[in-house]
Amino acid sequence: MNVSILVPENAVMQAIADPQYLFSAVNQFMAVAGKKPLFHVQLVGLKKQVEINDGLFSINTSQLLKEVKKTDLVIIPALFGDMKTAIAANKKALPWIHEQYQNGAEVASLCVGAFLLASTGLLHGKKCSTHWGFQNEFREMFPDVEVVEGSIITEEDRIYSSGGANSYWNLLLHLVEKYTDRETAILASKYFAIDIDRESQTAFAMFQGQKNHTDEAVRKAQDFIEENFQEKISIDDLTEWVSVGRRSFERRFKLATHNTVLEYIQRIKVEAAKRSFENSRKNMNEVMYDVGYADRKAFRTVFKKITGLTPIEYRNKYNKMAVCL
Repeated sequence: MNVSILVPENAVMQAIADPQYLFSAVNQFMAVAGKKPLFHVQLVGLKKQVEINDGLFSINTSQLLKEVKKTDLVIIPALFGDMKTAIAANKKALPWIHEQYQNGAEVASLCVGAFLLASTGLLHGKKCSTHWGFQNEFREMFPDVEVVEGSIITEEDRIYSSGGANSYWNLLLHLVEKYTDRETAILASKYFAIDIDRESQTAFAMFQGQKNHTDEAVRKAQDFIEENFQEKISIDDLTEWVSVGRRSFERRFKLATHNTVLEYIQRIKVEAAKRSFENSRKNMNEVMYDVGYADRKAFRTVFKKITGLTPIEYRNKYNKMAVCL
């Protein structure tokens, strides 16, 4: 099958080299096993040579986009820098991606390559994954696309997308398994030392408190939550603080932050708990009380829902000084 790895302007070099390396390695695995290599991998672009990282590196393409007659899989690598600038620099590649999809090709975006994929219009009304740190910006630019928060891999109608940074390896392994078999995918995961079944990027996410909006009452409430996360905060407390009716406040808060008021409070408290687990020797009860929880079960449930890990698992993962809780 033909695999076309797009070489866009403003690309992350590793997100081009890694899929090329993986599919070529799988071909070698198959040859050793006495099988015929499956993947014909090519780097494709608008130019024969594409400079990236402000000219520090250049990548030679195998084919120009106009020369690609038929492909089976298009891979869109992660972009670097300002997303709007990167999209503008690759505007002429968008019709080609759309055309290949219409001709039957599958399309996979890696990390923030989702911005370029969404710019084609192919994600309209569909689900998508991207880097957790860019989810708010993505939602603002593409409000008609549903961001699957925390997801490593999203698949819908022959379109694939991955979570942040090295999460794209899991999508690449997913594609290897789809086109070959589980055994080959496991072999590739061992060869590249990748956890093949990692399903969430939530353990790596840092909540950034969406404040890129113009609703001053909501921003005032956000500041109150962040300054008083140690306390038990109610919605009535917040509506009184900002002098807005409860119904209107809840609607405006969700519209501005993409979280309900309760979700936002929980995320702020969990973010504070994560920092404490990472940098102190406090046990779970101490951290729980510090961030305003009195119920151990409720704290554990909320923490795991947001991070994908229990408090103990999180502390053991990120704190080298961790002791038994």
